Amino acid sequence: MRKNTVKEKLRRGEVSYGTWLSLGDLYATRVLARMGFDWLTLDIEHSAVDWSQAAMIFAAVADAGCVPLARVPEGNHHLIKRVLDAGAWGIVVPMVDTVEQAKLAIAAAYYPPVGNRSVGGGMHSMNFGATAGDYYAQANDNILVVLQTESPQGVKNAEAIYSLPGVDAIFIGPNDLRFQMRAPDGTFPTAEEHEAAIQEVIRVGKKTKCATGIHAMDPDSALQRAQQGMQFLAVGSDLRMMTLKAEETITKLHPNQGKKDLARY
Repeated sequence: MRKNTVKEKLRRGEVSYGTWLSLGDLYATRVLARMGFDWLTLDIEHSAVDWSQAAMIFAAVADAGCVPLARVPEGNHHLIKRVLDAGAWGIVVPMVDTVEQAKLAIAAAYYPPVGNRSVGGGMHSMNFGATAGDYYAQANDNILVVLQTESPQGVKNAEAIYSLPGVDAIFIGPNDLRFQMRAPDGTFPTAEEHEAAIQEVIRVGKKTKCATGIHAMDPDSALQRAQQGMQFLAVGSDLRMMTLKAEETITKLHPNQGKKDLARY
């Protein structure tokens, strides 16, 4: 059975780099899976991706030698079971604010006696190049569990959440964190306040020996976060890469045309 190289990297204290799959396009996925990223995360939380589409994308990433992950819409048993049985090698769970939420997501990712994941399916073992029996025996050692800290409550509960067994990494969604930090009148936090929350996540991650990461918009930002101690770093997305290059091209062709700000994701 193939090993989850990202999980192994994080255990060794090494940095892993990936990107987000927002388009749900098989061709684009196959290209990116061969580019050298450690992992690719299919965003099922914010993208219009169905289960058949997801299964094909996980298989394409795995067959290319990359690690396929899925950001689920919510950290419940049903959704986590579905993406893992469809062939994802791990999960990214959004909006984990409490220990109780974290425990539910962790349990759903692991087979008994560690968790309560249901047994069944066949695509999961195919993506690991294994028999079903080998997969059931070794899945708990290879499924990656990443929880997201995206609110002041999540930051407040960080130490208790990050200390839970079964958590491989913590991932910050910087945009959601910024929005969740707004004052009652809608005022956004200052850049300094936002950065302070990020640094608190890094600090607690180091204290609990839990890997941390963030969604960076460019390679330089990702490298800076790695220097600060983060290990699970997303750089942009397939959508962002496409729109950035398209904007660069159209700006040269029509320099006087107003810029359409499409490259934010």
